[in-house]
Amino acid sequence: MLVDPARAAEPSTVIAAGWLASGPDAVITGPTAAFMHGCTAAEPTPVHVIVPYSSKKRTRPGLVVHNGMALDRDRRLVDGLPILCVERVVTDLLCTAAPASALAIADQVLSALPPNDRPALRDELHRRLRERPDPRGTRIGVRLLDLATGAAESPAESWLLWRIVDLGFPVPMVNHWVCTIDGEPRYRVDLGWPELKIAVEYYGHAAHAGREERDVARILELERRGWIVIVVRADDLSSMRRVESEIGQAFITRGMPLRGRAAGGLRARRHRELRAG
Repeated sequence: MLVDPARAAEPSTVIAAGWLASGPDAVITGPTAAFMHGCTAAEPTPVHVIVPYSSKKRTRPGLVVHNGMALDRDRRLVDGLPILCVERVVTDLLCTAAPASALAIADQVLSALPPNDRPALRDELHRRLRERPDPRGTRIGVRLLDLATGAAESPAESWLLWRIVDLGFPVPMVNHWVCTIDGEPRYRVDLGWPELKIAVEYYGHAAHAGREERDVARILELERRGWIVIVVRADDLSSMRRVESEIGQAFITRGMPLRGRAAGGLRARRHRELRAG
């Protein structure tokens, strides 16, 4: 296959090359398939493909080979390449991918649909999780699917939601509108517990560059309305110690100390723990 050198590094070219190297019985899967379905939260490379158990294809640099069944049933064509349907892709990733990434992908798939169409997709994903031949990861998969709303406006908001819930805090509302006394929507908070007037705002580098004065004024107005606002920045996603402490203190201030809070509920348990449980 001849490729224009200017396009050699484009994801579509790399994906096509990976599939061609895998043979005609391969189907694109995993985060590569999610990327082809329009999920920017998914990394397209290395290229993930799935082949029948009878295939002798093996993983090699730049190419991750999985084995699976029912490939013809879930096969679709996107840009001329065979790819697993979005329902199969999301189901598999909910059970196998890093939880934060899986949640972000599920959120993006749901957000691509009109709100009235999301329950049908959610029902189909739950059905596939129940009937998945490999039960490993399905417990976490169900919990992640229940967290996904399609309301997150960026992968970072989904990642932050996962981190907060995984720390043992109650599930916050996503993109909640704070209204005026007349009921008119005025401010939208990224994550929050409206009944307690606790908000968590994510300020990414790009989206909030040059908006510092406006952000400060917005926080002051929310605080004037009685809200406690915790600001999370991109660097906080790697270490949530400060954020965890501030959210915990906010719950204490509201008279709701979370004494039984346990972290790690959205992480896969080790094999021994699964057997013991």
